[in-house]
Amino acid sequence: MKVGVVRELKAYENRVAMTPAGVSAMVKAGHEVLVEHDAGRGSGFDDAEYAAAGATVVSTNEEVWAAADMIVKVKEPLPPEYGLMREGQIIFTYLHLAPEPELTRQMLERRTIGIAYETVQLADGSLPLLTPMSEVAGRMAVQIGAHYLEKAHGGRGVLLGGVPGVAPGNVVIIGGGVVGTNAAKMAVGLGAQVTVIDINADRLRYLDDIFRGRIHTRVSNEYVIASEVKKADLVIGAVLIPGARAPKLVTAEMVQQMTPGSVIVDVAIDQGGSIETIDRVTTHRDPVYERFGVVHYAVANIPGAVPRTSTYALTNVTLPYALKLANLGWREALRRDPALAKGANVVDGHVTYPAVAQAHGLEYTELDKLL
Repeated sequence: MKVGVVRELKAYENRVAMTPAGVSAMVKAGHEVLVEHDAGRGSGFDDAEYAAAGATVVSTNEEVWAAADMIVKVKEPLPPEYGLMREGQIIFTYLHLAPEPELTRQMLERRTIGIAYETVQLADGSLPLLTPMSEVAGRMAVQIGAHYLEKAHGGRGVLLGGVPGVAPGNVVIIGGGVVGTNAAKMAVGLGAQVTVIDINADRLRYLDDIFRGRIHTRVSNEYVIASEVKKADLVIGAVLIPGARAPKLVTAEMVQQMTPGSVIVDVAIDQGGSIETIDRVTTHRDPVYERFGVVHYAVANIPGAVPRTSTYALTNVTLPYALKLANLGWREALRRDPALAKGANVVDGHVTYPAVAQAHGLEYTELDKLL
């Protein structure tokens, strides 16, 4: 199979979908890998490393898209890439289609095979290709929040850890999954007062056990969210429903009750966001804006700020699945691997993931009928 690795077009996205080690593994398995010039530069990999690993380095992304049977990316295709997608081409990346009606339409019309990292799901419900980036984003959310709480960056001037004789900052994390757990680790490590809100009482019991009483846990409902958000210096949105739009759990009225200079970091923004007052996605160039005196951070590719770490973490888990798709072809790979099959979001002009179909009011087709 011809496998293509392109330079990401998303603003300030410096991750790359395959390392030179991944190229070597693909080539040794009998595949041809085309890498766009400077695709790995942001993560610290130069063209010479890719060439030494066996890749063919080409000048433009158009060349990669035109030749490759499978495109391996980090983020979803952007409008300049829509016209480059073609029928039968596998696109293996984070797609996040639920909040992207135009991308969904384009992929359906062009009859591409869209396999989304974020919905590949093991039998135990875990999301192996989303987990490492959720770990990065969760940990970064706290350091981002701490940064914007500084007065010079628009915050109210609170040190999350406090000092002897001064109360620590109050961090409220909505969602106790991978993002929330990693955010709690960082916040607790800084000495903040931490509250995790989740709808699953068993998850809260688990978190209470592993943090040994160092965090507060609350079962989620509108009243609890409102009361905790009102007291927060930093709110972290960490809600995930696989493949679906994030629910709006923090309302504009709740944000208005927050102390001016408080900070919100919504990690769920790539799935539409869970904070009502976050109405647009920001970039690493201009990451924040203010609503009701509260600093809002809405960058959809948080791990892109630490691309060296993020690229290694991501490709460690995506490469085995990419090899499976290349070795077996997409049909046989999806037949053999139920977890990978759950990653199929759009196939041959059909929506094959229920939450995506529901988000756009489209007909859902069972994947088995297409295999």
